[in-house]
Amino acid sequence: MLLDLQQATDCTVHFDHVTTGLLMTLGFAVVARLLRAVTLGGAVAGAIVSFILYVAAGPGAFVALVTVFLLAWVTTRIGYARKQRLGTAEAKSGRRASQVLANLSIATLAGLFSSVTQFRPLFLVLVAAALSEAAADTVSSEYGQAMGDTAILITTGDRVPAGTDGGITQPGTVAGLFAAAVVAAVCFATRLVSLRQAGVAAVAAFLGMLTDSLLGATLERRNILNNDAVNFLGTLAAALLAFVYVTFIGR
Repeated sequence: MLLDLQQATDCTVHFDHVTTGLLMTLGFAVVARLLRAVTLGGAVAGAIVSFILYVAAGPGAFVALVTVFLLAWVTTRIGYARKQRLGTAEAKSGRRASQVLANLSIATLAGLFSSVTQFRPLFLVLVAAALSEAAADTVSSEYGQAMGDTAILITTGDRVPAGTDGGITQPGTVAGLFAAAVVAAVCFATRLVSLRQAGVAAVAAFLGMLTDSLLGATLERRNILNNDAVNFLGTLAAALLAFVYVTFIGR
């Protein structure tokens, strides 16, 4: 009898968690669409990945994802007229589904693994690292383009027009590091990760952001990879760096 009561309670709690996640993520997707931050397809993709993150990794992961969205939304609109003149402005219709998935797929997969393996703390660090990198990369690019007309190519140091694949700026790099730290801090504040793990996530995200720039300067400029693929690999690099540190170095 007691076992049946416990099972019924567990089912109710799980149902409530899923229902809350569904309502929260649908509301988030609708708001993002109304703000024209994403296309209709982007809103659908965002709803799916945010729901998976909420259910699998917990509310803290969802709050971190919303933080990534807010940082991207704000910095995308900073200096928008300048970016339009440069030809690098984000489309007014918002980010497409492919862009959303490129930035959030790794975090979502890590969240899923956190719920089905015995290594949940490890995979939650990877969630934090991937989300932090997504914020760092977007903020560094958007803010850097808003602050100047030129950038430095990360591979050669040559001056190139702002928005050039692989181009970095000092303001953009600092802003990217700040964004990574903010998202990692949110992950700590929501108890997704410990303070030490948040630091690992922030550093891994910053290095992932630089990896993104290296890939942009080499493979993307040669049309071997497109921007979505580069963004995906940037978040993957951050997650892998966090994995290596937690598993082999910081033990």
